[in-house]
Amino acid sequence: MTFNAPAMDYAGLSPVIALTTAICVVLLTAVFKPLRRTAPGLTLVALASTAGLLIWNWNDPTNLVSGALRLDDLAISISLIAVAAAAFAVFLSIREPAAEQAGSGEYHALLLGSVLGMTLLAQAQNLVSFFVAIETLSIPLYVLCATNLRRERSLESGFKYLIVGSLGSTTLLYGMAFLYGGSGSTDFVGIAAGVGHAGLTADPLVLVGVGMVAVGLAFKTSIAPFHQWTPDVYEGAPTPVTAFMAVATKAAAFAVFVRFFDVALSPEATDWQPALAVLAAATIVIGNVGALAQDSLKRMLGYSGVAQAGYVLGGLVVAGEAGVNALVFYLAGYLLMNLAAFAAIVARERETAFGDDIRAVRGLGGERPLLAWPLTISMLALAGMPATVGFIGKLYLIEALVEGDYTWLAVFIAVGSMISLAYYLRVVAAMWMRPGDETAPGATPAIAGASPEADSIDPEAGRRWYLVGPALLAAAGAVFFGVIPQPLVDFAQHAGSSLF
Repeated sequence: MTFNAPAMDYAGLSPVIALTTAICVVLLTAVFKPLRRTAPGLTLVALASTAGLLIWNWNDPTNLVSGALRLDDLAISISLIAVAAAAFAVFLSIREPAAEQAGSGEYHALLLGSVLGMTLLAQAQNLVSFFVAIETLSIPLYVLCATNLRRERSLESGFKYLIVGSLGSTTLLYGMAFLYGGSGSTDFVGIAAGVGHAGLTADPLVLVGVGMVAVGLAFKTSIAPFHQWTPDVYEGAPTPVTAFMAVATKAAAFAVFVRFFDVALSPEATDWQPALAVLAAATIVIGNVGALAQDSLKRMLGYSGVAQAGYVLGGLVVAGEAGVNALVFYLAGYLLMNLAAFAAIVARERETAFGDDIRAVRGLGGERPLLAWPLTISMLALAGMPATVGFIGKLYLIEALVEGDYTWLAVFIAVGSMISLAYYLRVVAAMWMRPGDETAPGATPAIAGASPEADSIDPEAGRRWYLVGPALLAAAGAVFFGVIPQPLVDFAQHAGSSLF
C-alpha cells in the first residue's frame, strides 16, 4: 500500500506552527527556574507573532492539509479575536493567584493551547478536524478553570465544566457519526452534496445527526436550554480565565457553527432555520431574565453571555452573507465590551473584600474613576445604548434579520435589550449613585462572590497599569467603533464574503 502524504502549505499553517512552538517554549520556562518570570512576556510575543502571521495571510484563502482546514478571512477574523482575548487575559493574569499556584509556565502554556484549538476550530471544514480542534480548545480550559487551588469554587467550576463539556463533546461526536453514516462523507462540502441529494428530513440518520451536532455546539456556545453550566463556571473560575473563555470560546464555536450550517447544511437551510430561530429567541429571554436577580457580577455576565449568544445566533439564522457579516461584527464588538468589564472586576476583586459581588463597585465612580468609566461604558455597550459598538452590532443583526424575513426574532433582540437595561443600569447606579461600603481590613463578608479562601487584599490593584490599561483600551474601542463603525464593518464583511 502506498501512503500519499498531503501537500503542506507552510505559509498557511504558519499561525498554527507558531502557536505550537510557543506552547513548547513557554512550558519549558517552568523547568528552568531563572526563566519562570518570562512566561507572560513570551506568551505575548507568541500571540503577537501569531496575529502578524494571520494578517500576512489576509485575502489569500487556501485549503490546508488536503482540505481538512481552510484559512480564509472568516478563520483569520475569528482567530484574531481569540488572540486578542488571550493577550488581554495575559495582562489580567499578572499577580493572579491562580497563575502563581498552577505555575506561570504551565498556566500560560494552557492558555496558548486553548488559542491553538480556537485557531484550528475556526479553520475546520471536516468533521475530524472539527472534533480534534474543539477538544484541543476545551481540555486546557477545563484545567484553567480549576487553577486557583485554594478556592473550592474554582475546583468545583473546573470539575463541573469538565463533566458538562465532556457531555457536549460526546453528543457532538455521536451526532458526527450519524451524519457520516447518512451522508457518506466527513468533509463539509461532501456532506452538503449527500444531504442535498437525500434531503434533511428524508433520512432519519441525517436528521438525528444534525440535531446532536447542534446540541453539542449549543453546549459550547451557552445556548439555552444547554446553558446551565455557564453562570456557575463563570463565577468559580479565576476571573482572567472567565474573561478569556467568555469571548474567545464563543467566537471560535460560532465560527464552526457558521461553517457547519452555512456550508455542510446549506442545501436544506429552510429546514433548520426555524429551529435555530426558536432557540435564539428562548436564549435571549432566558439569559436576560436569569441575569436580573444576580448579585455576583460574574454570574450576571454569565447570564448576559447566554443572552448575547442568542443575539449572535440570530446572525446564523439568516443563513447568508449579511448574517455572517453581522455575526462577526458583533463578536468583535463583544470582545471590547466584555473585556472592559472583566478588567474592572479583576481589579475590584483584588482590592476589596467583596470579591465579585456588586457591593465591590459601590462608590467606584468617586474612588476609582479610571475603572468606573470603562465598566460604565461596558455596561451601556452590552445593553446596546447609542454611541457604543453594542448599539451598532445589534442594529446590524436586526437589519440582517429583517432582510431575511425573521422580523419577529429582531423584535426579540429589541425586547431583550430593554430587559437587560434593568441589570446593566443597576451596576452603573451602584458605581455613581451609591456610597462605598466599608469593611474591616482583610474581612471577607459571607456574600455572593466572596470566599473564605480569598487571597490577601491589594489596596492599589485599581491603579495597576496592567489592569487599568486594558480596561481603558477596551472601553475606548467600544466607543470608537460605536461612533466610527466602518473599519469594523469592513473587517466583518471580509469574513462574510470569504465564506460565500
